[in-house]
Amino acid sequence: MADIHSHEHSHHEENASVWKTHWQLLLSLAILIIMLVLEFGFYYSPVFPVNLIIYLVAYLLSGFNVLSLAFRKAKRFDFFNEFFLMSVATIGAFAIGSYSEGVAVMIFYSIGEWFQDSAVSKAKRSIKALLDIRPDEVTVIRNGSMKVVHPREVALNEIIQIKPGEKVALDGELISESSSFNTAALTGESKPDTKSKGEKVLAGMINLNTVAEVQVRALFINSKLSKILELVQEATARKSQTQLFISRFAKVYTPIVFALAVAVCFLPYFLVGDYVFNDWFYRSLVFLVISCPCALVVSIPLGYFGGIGLASRHGILFKGSNYLDIMTKVDTVVMDKTGTLTKGVFNVQQVVTNNIDQNELVRLASALEKKSTHPIAKAIVEYADISDDQAQSVEEISGHGLKGVVDGKTILAGNTKLLKKFNIPYPAEIDSLIETIVIVAIDNHYAGYITIADEIKQDAKQTIAQLHQLQIKTIMLSGDKQNVVDSVARALGLDNAFGNLLPEGKVEKVQTLKNQNRIIAFVGDGVNDAPVIALADAGIAMGGLGSDAAIETADIVIQNDQPSKIVSAVKIGKITRGIVWQNITLAMVVKIAVLLLGAGGIATLWEAVIADVGVALLAILNAVRIQKMSV
Repeated sequence: MADIHSHEHSHHEENASVWKTHWQLLLSLAILIIMLVLEFGFYYSPVFPVNLIIYLVAYLLSGFNVLSLAFRKAKRFDFFNEFFLMSVATIGAFAIGSYSEGVAVMIFYSIGEWFQDSAVSKAKRSIKALLDIRPDEVTVIRNGSMKVVHPREVALNEIIQIKPGEKVALDGELISESSSFNTAALTGESKPDTKSKGEKVLAGMINLNTVAEVQVRALFINSKLSKILELVQEATARKSQTQLFISRFAKVYTPIVFALAVAVCFLPYFLVGDYVFNDWFYRSLVFLVISCPCALVVSIPLGYFGGIGLASRHGILFKGSNYLDIMTKVDTVVMDKTGTLTKGVFNVQQVVTNNIDQNELVRLASALEKKSTHPIAKAIVEYADISDDQAQSVEEISGHGLKGVVDGKTILAGNTKLLKKFNIPYPAEIDSLIETIVIVAIDNHYAGYITIADEIKQDAKQTIAQLHQLQIKTIMLSGDKQNVVDSVARALGLDNAFGNLLPEGKVEKVQTLKNQNRIIAFVGDGVNDAPVIALADAGIAMGGLGSDAAIETADIVIQNDQPSKIVSAVKIGKITRGIVWQNITLAMVVKIAVLLLGAGGIATLWEAVIADVGVALLAILNAVRIQKMSV
């Protein structure tokens, strides 16, 4: 049971056999109860060999799957597993005449396995159902008529229609004037989100009011929802350090237990005067039953499944349970500015020129910025509202800006570093401006600048305060000017903020922090953040507006772009760790206590099986309750 995904129960393989297995267990339990009532209620029971045959029937009804699996594993020389352990213990009980106890052990062990399998399957189903909400059909407008097809058959730039109450099947751009959507499946937020013409609409959203038309911008397999589902399915396969430790522990623990059980049986022969083999053999069987590591190796992965499911419901996608562990250890959160702490929705505030008409400056800058997907570029293009100008030979200079040719003129548009790179002088007062600006140069001469305003996200300040309450240091890294960065840092109460950074500069800053043995979570959204996201102990991407590169590289994806979800991710990690360690402690304390009682002859097989199955069920119930918790 060390690996839930390769659990080899026959009732896992065919759904039809599940009920059959349950009826076998119930019938076996009924036979055991009748026999016990006869023995202890009426002080009568069938005599040998009738009682042996009756108990043997009950035993095979309840234990055939376990015995079969133990036999198959033994053929591969795999003796140190709980199935072989249970088989040896129960066959041993029959060998010394403890028929009822042997049957009881197998019945309760099988019932425990049934509950464990059901709990694991439910956890997996809840995670999958949470995100596997892609529609099987979509209405596409072709040649002026409506056609219902599978989303896979829709090509890029085709127009699909979504009626009120329908789910959006593909990522695209709204071409209707406006429409409201329920985004809960993607973001965890039930509040309706009203989209306007030209805004992005994602697969999985539900149209709430009017008929909406969307132009498809991503194929079915490339939709954000498809990628999210893949990430969550992969996440359940990535084990945390705790899971890996328990799996390794079980492999060492089981053979040691076998050796101790043998010692309990035979060692007293040399130490005890009135040694009776049957008594000590019985004690060793008790020892084997209680030592079964089921509660540990099932409830721990189940706890992590629950944590991943809880996070998904809050719009946070962990790509592996190991990242739940990492978030509990994070002591420093490093954040990008634009799109992470600020909305990344820019508007042009002012155009300042130098010997050129304002409209001409904006036109030339817009022609160049059309080639960029950066939010600042989009703000300039929308402000210019000119569609026919084209730039040639456009080159993006990372961390600086753009260079290209418009109307035969060489145009530069970017920050002050861009002009310094090309040795173009500009007014000194520009360096003291607090606003975000785009400086424009024409044929290597300074031509003016455009000021852009961004807005701090509503929950950003609260997020920083909550991180400080958790004793987590907060740092902002940005390619923007230092005075702009300082202004945002003061407004939010950040511990440190560094501006004027190229992508490699961000990497250097994070590496410096790692060299100080700090556990780093980096939060970003742009292509230029991908290297830092990869370097951090926990890379977090803003998944709503974030670039595909950042989302692919990240370990954790925040679907609704809210900084407050960083705090939620930390809390979910801590909740999960708390539940997992509660289960480990409960299982180990009870097992050690009953092991000692069994070796001392105080605990019987009845106590052993009740303790084993009871602890397993308590651990499972404890793990399952994660999914009901609030953050």
